Amino acid sequence: MSWLYEPESGAHDLDESDVRVRPNPKGNKPRTKIRPDHKSAPIGMVLGVDLGRYNVLLNDEPRTITATLAKELRKAGVAVGDRVALAGDTSETVGALARIVRVEPRTSLLRRSADDSDQVERVIVANADQMLIVVAIANPEPRTRLIDRYLAAAFDAGLHPILCITKVDLADPSEFLKNFDNMNVDVVLHRSDEPSLDELHEILRGHTSVAVGHSGVGKSTLVNALAPTAMRATGHVNAVTGRGRQTSTSVRAIALDDGWIIDTPGVRSFGLGHIKPENLLRSFEDLYTIIETCPRDCNHTLDAPDCALDDAIAAGTLGAARVDSLRRIMTSLDSAGENEVRPPRGTA
Repeated sequence: MSWLYEPESGAHDLDESDVRVRPNPKGNKPRTKIRPDHKSAPIGMVLGVDLGRYNVLLNDEPRTITATLAKELRKAGVAVGDRVALAGDTSETVGALARIVRVEPRTSLLRRSADDSDQVERVIVANADQMLIVVAIANPEPRTRLIDRYLAAAFDAGLHPILCITKVDLADPSEFLKNFDNMNVDVVLHRSDEPSLDELHEILRGHTSVAVGHSGVGKSTLVNALAPTAMRATGHVNAVTGRGRQTSTSVRAIALDDGWIIDTPGVRSFGLGHIKPENLLRSFEDLYTIIETCPRDCNHTLDAPDCALDDAIAAGTLGAARVDSLRRIMTSLDSAGENEVRPPRGTA
């Protein structure tokens, strides 16, 4: 007996050539991975960001527009100071929203990490060429080690550092400034009772400068004096703790008469997890010439034998506090291990 199945007359067999294919509900045009290059897209500068909306100043027109990130840029992110290409609605219509579709090549990138062990870089500012480090000589007291970290980040990013000492009418900054002798750092002294900023205006002219500093040092007050229309929020220093209250909560680029100043929120720490060891050493310009005379295998730490830094301290030609600052940063970075730093994820 045969157990082979034989279909009834008129029934379908395995030939499905008569099956009706439903049309593509989104159209019959096949998808492609080729995207527009936006070669003729208008270019603008990112002035600030708020809740995923970017404020962009157009290069060819004196007006700003609101934009969002194209999907392909969401992982990489966009920083204040970036030059970006725009698509979509760039009109002044209420509610119009353009798209940032390309980031132009950057000339510099200032970054930080949450701490020295953090594997994630946080992009603060793009395309700056100067770093304005604002320090109060009193109320609150200056933090030399934080300034050393700023200088290391500036060197790594290729930014020229400027040290602006505020409130010099309250205390003499001479002793403090000895920490930065023999370094290529411009120093500007600012008095609260004589708020002339002519010298600082001249240093900032024609440059894009990013302002950084500890909370409460008068950074936002200084920015408001440089650009009266900036209207950055200002605060005060707590009389009990000696700490300033953070008032600037976002990064913002502000136009000067000739140039830009980019104000950043005050911080109490500045991670250097992304800094290469050789760049850290070179950022201590006054120590690097001495380090070059160390034995070839010297790691410059406190227990390193025959380290030229210790010889210079013993001879009285070098301050111990300056060397201690470098060694503390080196120890912190070493204790963080050799974790690989992931690519930047956008603004801080």
